Amino acid sequence: MFEFFNDWLETNGVKGLFSDVLTTLFIIGIIALVSYLSYKISKVILQRTMKHFVEKSKTRWDDVLLKRGFFVRLSMFFPAFVIYGFSSAFADYQDIIQRCVFSYMIFVSLLTLNAFLNAFTDMYSYHEVSRQRPIKGYVQVFKIFFAIIAVISIVGTLINKPFGYLIGGIGAMTAVFSLVFKDTILGFVASIQLSANDMVRIGDWIEMPKYDADGEIVDISLNTVKVQNWDKTITTIPPYALISDSFKNWRGMQDSGGRRIKRSIFIDMNSIKFCDEQMIKKFSEIRYISEYITSKVKEIEEYNRLMGADDSNPVNSRRLTNVGTFRIYILEYLKRNPRLRKDMTLMVRQLANNERGLPLEIYAFTNTIIWVEYEAIQSDIFDHILAVLPIFELKLFQNPTGNEFKIIH
Repeated sequence: MFEFFNDWLETNGVKGLFSDVLTTLFIIGIIALVSYLSYKISKVILQRTMKHFVEKSKTRWDDVLLKRGFFVRLSMFFPAFVIYGFSSAFADYQDIIQRCVFSYMIFVSLLTLNAFLNAFTDMYSYHEVSRQRPIKGYVQVFKIFFAIIAVISIVGTLINKPFGYLIGGIGAMTAVFSLVFKDTILGFVASIQLSANDMVRIGDWIEMPKYDADGEIVDISLNTVKVQNWDKTITTIPPYALISDSFKNWRGMQDSGGRRIKRSIFIDMNSIKFCDEQMIKKFSEIRYISEYITSKVKEIEEYNRLMGADDSNPVNSRRLTNVGTFRIYILEYLKRNPRLRKDMTLMVRQLANNERGLPLEIYAFTNTIIWVEYEAIQSDIFDHILAVLPIFELKLFQNPTGNEFKIIH
C-alpha cells in the first residue's frame, strides 16, 4: 500500500525528497490511526466484557480492578503491538523504534502493576485487620522499588545496555540515593515499627500537640499519617515522628468502652462548717444518704462517749461536716447513676486546697465513648451537683465580677 501511494505521488508529478517525506508522513499517519483505533476498540471490548462479568460475579476483586483502571491499562498494550508490527516499514530506524516500543511496554507494565497494587490495597481495606495492620506504606515501598526497576530497564533498553551494567553504576550512587530517599527510608522503617508494636491504627484517636493534631487517624502511608482533627481539618505527621516524639493514643479508652470523667468543683472554704442538729435532721431526710447519716451519727456518738468528749465545744468532740456529708452524697449519687461504669474506678476526693478554694474532684467512667453522649452525661451530673450545693449550706467559689466590686464601692 505504501509503494502504491509512492507510485501515485510520482504519477502526479511529486518526486524526489518531497515524495519520500509525504510517503513517510502517510505511513506515520496510518500507524497512528491504527494504533489509536486498536486502543479504543480494545478498551471498549475489555471494559464492556469485564463490566458484564462484574455484574454477574459476586466477588469484589473484579469490581476493584475495574474501578482502579486495571483493564484500561491492559488496553494500552495494543498500540505497542501495532507500532512494533509496522516497524519494518522504517528499516533504517527499526531497531530504535522497537527499543522505544519495549520502553513504552515497560512503562505500561508499571502502570498496570500499580493499578493491581491499588486494587489489592482496596481489597485489604475491606477486612477488619486492615485497621490494625495497614499495608499502604509497604505497598508504596513496592511501587517505588518497581518504579526504580522500570526506570533502569527503560534507560537500559533505550541506550542498549544490559540491566546488570546499569545496576553496577547505581551501586556507586548509594549515598546520593540515601539522601534523595531519606524521608522514604525513615518512613518505611517507622511504618514497620508502628505496625510491629501496634502503636497506631486507622481509626485511633491520637493527640500530638507538637503538630496540633487532635483527632482520628484516617490514613497511614509511607511518608504521612493523616489525622482528621475534630474541627474537620487535616494534620499530616511523618511516621517517624510518631516513633521519635511522644503522643497520646486514646485507643485504650475506646477498647474499654468507658470514658473518664475527671473534673473538680471548688468549694468556698468560708462555707465549710460542722453540722448542727437541724442540719443532721435535714440530711437524714435525703434518700441517698439517710442510712449513712443514721449509722454515722451512732458511730460518732459512741466514739465521743468512749473518749469522754465535751459537747460544749465542737472542737472537743468528733462531728459531721457539711462538706464531708456532701462528698458522700455525691458518691452515692454517682453509684446510682445508670450511665456510669461500676466496674471501673468511681470516687469523689478532696484535692489540696488553693487560692480558688477546696477542690472536690469527681473521678468516674461513663458507659459510652461516644463524644456527644459523654458530654451530656457529664453535664447532667454537674448540673445536679451544682444545684444541690445550697442544700448542704455550701457555696461555690468564683472570682468576683465587676458588679460585686461596684457593690463593695
